[in-house]
Amino acid sequence: MLRVLRCFPGITLLALFTLPVQANAGPPQVNFNRDIRPILSRNCFHCHGPDAEHREADLRLDQETGLNSTSETAIIHPGQPDQSELFARISSHDADTVMPPADSGKKLTSEEIELFKQWIAEGAQWSQHWAYVKPHASPVPQVKDQQWPVNWIDNFVLSRLEEQGLKPSPEADKITLLRRLSFDLTGLPPTRAEVDAFVKDESPSAYEKQVDRLLASPHYGERMAMYWLDLVRFADTVGYHGDQDHHISPYRDYVIDAFNHNLPFDQFTREQLAGDLLPDPSLQQKIATGYNRVLQTSHEGGVQRKEYLAIYAADRIRNFSGVWMGATMGCCQCHDHKYDPYTAKDFYSMVAFFADIDEDQHLKRGADRIPTIREPEIFLYSEEEKQKIARLDAKIKSIQDKLKAISSPDIQKQSSEEKEQKLKQMGKLNKQLGPLKKEREAIDRGAVKTMITVSIKPREIRILPRGNWLDESGPVVQPAIPEFMGQIKTDHERPTRLDLANWLSAKDGYGPLMARVMTNRFWYLFFGRGIAPVLDDFGGQGGPPHYPELLDQLAIKFFEDEWDIKQMVKFIVMSRAYRQSSLETPEQRKTDPFNRRLDRQARFRLPAEMIRDNALAISGLLVTEIGGPSVKPYQPAGYYRHLNFPKRKYVSHQDERQWRRGVYMHWQRQFLHPMLKAFDAPSREECTAQRPRSNTPIAAMTLLNDPTFIEAARVFAAHVIQQGGKSDQSRINFAFTQATSREPESYEVEVLQDLLNSNRRAFADRTKEAQALTSTGLTKTEANLEAVELAAWTEVTRALLNLNEVVTRN
Repeated sequence: MLRVLRCFPGITLLALFTLPVQANAGPPQVNFNRDIRPILSRNCFHCHGPDAEHREADLRLDQETGLNSTSETAIIHPGQPDQSELFARISSHDADTVMPPADSGKKLTSEEIELFKQWIAEGAQWSQHWAYVKPHASPVPQVKDQQWPVNWIDNFVLSRLEEQGLKPSPEADKITLLRRLSFDLTGLPPTRAEVDAFVKDESPSAYEKQVDRLLASPHYGERMAMYWLDLVRFADTVGYHGDQDHHISPYRDYVIDAFNHNLPFDQFTREQLAGDLLPDPSLQQKIATGYNRVLQTSHEGGVQRKEYLAIYAADRIRNFSGVWMGATMGCCQCHDHKYDPYTAKDFYSMVAFFADIDEDQHLKRGADRIPTIREPEIFLYSEEEKQKIARLDAKIKSIQDKLKAISSPDIQKQSSEEKEQKLKQMGKLNKQLGPLKKEREAIDRGAVKTMITVSIKPREIRILPRGNWLDESGPVVQPAIPEFMGQIKTDHERPTRLDLANWLSAKDGYGPLMARVMTNRFWYLFFGRGIAPVLDDFGGQGGPPHYPELLDQLAIKFFEDEWDIKQMVKFIVMSRAYRQSSLETPEQRKTDPFNRRLDRQARFRLPAEMIRDNALAISGLLVTEIGGPSVKPYQPAGYYRHLNFPKRKYVSHQDERQWRRGVYMHWQRQFLHPMLKAFDAPSREECTAQRPRSNTPIAAMTLLNDPTFIEAARVFAAHVIQQGGKSDQSRINFAFTQATSREPESYEVEVLQDLLNSNRRAFADRTKEAQALTSTGLTKTEANLEAVELAAWTEVTRALLNLNEVVTRN
């Protein structure tokens, strides 16, 4: 069995972890979706799949009719693998007949061939792809240990473990649990007071009170927005060519507010895709439509309009399908999908939904300026600015009315004396008008702007053969959902973006499937991995869920709870499965390195923004103001030296904006902030549903040397000296607890004391050398002593901020 697991982990590991283990039993029954379809998808669908144009031998293996044909040419005879052409071909040793062909670069392993043999022998039962079947309810499994489950999530997990003779991990200790919960729900560490209060609270509802408190925090919206902004590829710059800034930060604030106010996910979807088409849309709903405008654009002088509108259309459908459908429809830009039932016609029919967006004004008025022109945009004024504008506009209108009256045609009939008098009046009024207009323009220059969606007459959309924007021979298409999913309901002559948004959440539309996509992502946020492993591809290449019944049950709950995000989040984090310890045994690491069994919690490095936020919070530097324009923290000098059109120099903010949360950091697509890049933040050119987690020397060097972390360590050290007591021991305890939320162990105190002492000696020696160069005396002044002490403690706090425990969510 171990040899099999090493050779083919994607199938046999999953089969092992999802079926009961029985002593002296034969091989577990093969499941088509779990075991057979992934092999077909990887090896066969390219030539025998959905793409009709490139299909070989008129054989389609992604459908039941292709696999289980009853004709004389049937490739499978259920129950008779030795009589089945499919098995003969995949097990052949003849290079002329073996499938996949020898020159394809693909080959089935012996274990995969045996799976096919077993599947055919068992009757070759076929199943529709799991992602296109609406979630169906399953009975809550019975468990032996009835004390363990808190809710039915635990029943599904524990039932599987008990079938395999396994036990869940014990619950994490209270400090670890609160730190986990705080990072997961707010992206920030708990304060010492919050930890102490939770540790002392012995009531049965102590944990739930912490969940409710954190869900009510305004920082919850910031944490959830970090993930959503990755999905929709939010950035402060246009991406292409000069990568100039554009106006979009209010959209980010809309997302934060939407999560904080628990806007139902269906309404959240509707406002972003089609807020401008809602009846009498509010200002926030207009801002929400910035989603449609946050894609990459080019402002180069010589761009071809048709070419870039085709590029924008493809970008938009790639993102839309990845975010809301968990689908890779971008593959259909040039041809029918190779692995899933989406066609090129489906792709361009989806493009047609967005053909009414006024998005190409910048192609007519392109400018190498910062920020660039991305009309249509709206101004967002403060209440004070609104009042000032009202006063100025009233004065300007009054003067303009007077000028109009004076310059009436009757002036030509008047005497020269009367004309001279009126010309003087006009000059006086124009002199008054000039400063008023300048003052009014100054308000607009300083006001916040944001891109919005405005609907215009839809462009004609054709299928572009091979995605070639120069080839207009393809047929014209109208807005439509993928054909295999049926038809969209509409009250209009032409379906709109609002119809599309409504279909996404409708019970008889995509709603149940979208609920599955999103609950899988919520699970990922709180367990480190999705139940279905690929978060943005629920198609043939994505991989089946490890707990399919659990995922379906969560999707049904999300849908039936009317898309209540906070309720779903609370349900997940209240479970006993979530509360398990993340400490793994050697056996668990060996047999289940990716924790598919869910017999423990996950341990993973914090996302880039949280690492920075955590250091600032520990040091006391963090500014917790919600919302506002993007900020620019310290960045290496010269990093923008290759940015042109126009050339620019990065200027960091020098005030408290420097210490705001990472979600507000300026996101330059071509030159992402080096700290964010070092910790695997995406450039946000495409939908990112799951960030990679690397472990590199560059990340370690960033933690040690980035100016933000050095300054955080310095301020942290000053607080340790001022607030940590008089002795080294008390200060070390204070600093360690501040960074990790727990008391240090004796050996940890010893290590930090040695580090402190060695740095005291080193800095004292450097101080003496400096004095020798500038003075004949070697007397240490009080200032020098304080400087040495602060420097020494700064090295201790730098070490603490670099601890794995500090940058890891356990």
